[in-house]
Amino acid sequence: MISAAQVRMARAALRFSVRQLAELAGVADSTILRFETERGAILATNLGRIQQTLEDAGVVFIPADAQGGPGVRLKT
Repeated sequence: MISAAQVRMARAALRFSVRQLAELAGVADSTILRFETERGAILATNLGRIQQTLEDAGVVFIPADAQGGPGVRLKT
């Protein structure tokens, strides 16, 4: 599962606003804000939509490993 920090990083890399991501993913702005600020739970289906939208836009999610924490990068 991707983290709130990864979603924030991915949005920044793509220069997506919360509103843009919400529209593209088909979720409410408040859903993204609540998740990113870790002030509430998110439905797995909504997180899946967000992840798929960011991946379709060119983000690769990097899991945590022995080298460091989770991150993101852009496809080349």
